[in-house]
Amino acid sequence: MKAILNILLVLISLSSLAQGSFSPAVGEVGCTAIHKDSSIIKAWAKQCTIQRGYLNILDKTLANTSVGDSTKALGIADNLVVSLGDSGVATVTFEGKIFNGPGFDFAVYENGHDNYFLELAFVEVSSDGINYTRFPAQSETDTSEQVKSFDSLDARNIHNLAGKYRLYYGVPFDLEDLKGTPNLDLDQITHIRIVDVVGTMNPNFASRDHIGRKVNDPFPTAFPSGGFDLDAVAAIHIKPTSIEEFTKQTLLVFPNPSQGVFYFSDSLNGSVAKVFSMDGKLVFKGAVINSELDLSFLKTGYYQILILNQDKVSTAKVKIE
Repeated sequence: MKAILNILLVLISLSSLAQGSFSPAVGEVGCTAIHKDSSIIKAWAKQCTIQRGYLNILDKTLANTSVGDSTKALGIADNLVVSLGDSGVATVTFEGKIFNGPGFDFAVYENGHDNYFLELAFVEVSSDGINYTRFPAQSETDTSEQVKSFDSLDARNIHNLAGKYRLYYGVPFDLEDLKGTPNLDLDQITHIRIVDVVGTMNPNFASRDHIGRKVNDPFPTAFPSGGFDLDAVAAIHIKPTSIEEFTKQTLLVFPNPSQGVFYFSDSLNGSVAKVFSMDGKLVFKGAVINSELDLSFLKTGYYQILILNQDKVSTAKVKIE
């Protein structure tokens, strides 16, 4: 009897491992996908540049992919896409800067026709358009055998890779994952870059996750629509580019001016407060306690307070004397 129980425990353990460690497919319990019509989405990409990838990176004499153009990645997810091809790159920008708010900060949309035919891409961000940092992608998909052109993938084996969810459901990314990265201001993200995963198991060309594992992805996809098909990129936490635009929304604060301690007319306990200097630099981030915010440690001058309360953003211009 004990031997039978031991065997059952082993089988249960193996089954758990086979299911993967991460968020499952759309419609399953625990899925983190964000539908294109979600109220948490505040903006969509406004500009995009494309660097086409190969039809087949193992034979670079073939042409590049050709389906779609950079405009297809703009606006709401609509199943009009630009195909990146092997190692292709798309870079998008917004009318504003994405910042590190509570939970997920933006989402990337592909056009997978079901929960299992998935084409993947790495995601990188930049706060200056020069230095890019890649999200720590993970792939637990078995690499002993190549995933062929129309084979399936299990979303539970994939993390921090765009494309793990089907059409109209975005893969969300949390900037907190990149906390402490040099040359990256998590509250001033200006560019998001999408880099097609080269899914070959050929060690000379294979893409690898952040711990060095090959990312097994449908390969080859040697047709005009091959590789990652970028549909859209959505911003969840975004602020206008210019600090002046913040003042269009009003948060009642008193006294104002003050010596640094401010009180709010609404009960905002537990909300996240971000304080910016007038040149747009983040100088403080913390929680509102008892509708009070103590900024007495800051120098005298004008500041912009931004309060994040669930999906609502309120701002006020204050003066410290």
